[in-house]
Amino acid sequence: MHRYLLFDLDGTLTDPAEGITKCVQYALSYFGQAERRPEELYCYIGPPLPESFETYGGLSREEALLAVEKYRERFREKGMFENKVYPGVEKLLWTLRDAGRVLAVATSKPEVFAKKILGHFGLSEYFQEIVGSELDGTRMDKAEVIREAFARLALEEADKPLTAMIGDRKHDIVGAKKNGIASVGVAFGYAEEGELEEAGADRIVASVSALRKLLLAW
Repeated sequence: MHRYLLFDLDGTLTDPAEGITKCVQYALSYFGQAERRPEELYCYIGPPLPESFETYGGLSREEALLAVEKYRERFREKGMFENKVYPGVEKLLWTLRDAGRVLAVATSKPEVFAKKILGHFGLSEYFQEIVGSELDGTRMDKAEVIREAFARLALEEADKPLTAMIGDRKHDIVGAKKNGIASVGVAFGYAEEGELEEAGADRIVASVSALRKLLLAW
């Protein structure tokens, strides 16, 4: 049984598309880039923002860091809550908690924002720890976030076979592998076609209900 379950936030527990795409567009407009359709910006959901602004926005590292600052201007004001919990997620969480699982959040999103979002939607109570990156850009790599979650949960090497990372992007799967724990890819998030398979997810599920059934039995 996988007793310790680490959840990604964006694209796994909540659907942040509206807020993230609007904030990305706000940041890119600062650099004179034309407005894009929201679905063209879905690739920004999940990976660390500096990396995304470089990869998808064509910005230099220095520009990408400035773009993150611009992004956060709008995100703090309104984008944070242009978000919605996936149907069935709260049932998933209370069912797992009542079944004796220990739940934590491991996200590349700044921890301060993750805590506000989960609190806003009434989900904080289900998690023993909420771990994210720092606003200064440290602990942004998912492998580092998972290591920090392990430390805060006081888990040891012997607990790794009992632990799984659940997320919707390759970064979640790769981060899990780097830490020697199992991974579950959720196909209802924002992974590109074949992304979770190529990353080597141990299990892939297509819905929240399927995720609940897997985690209760696995």
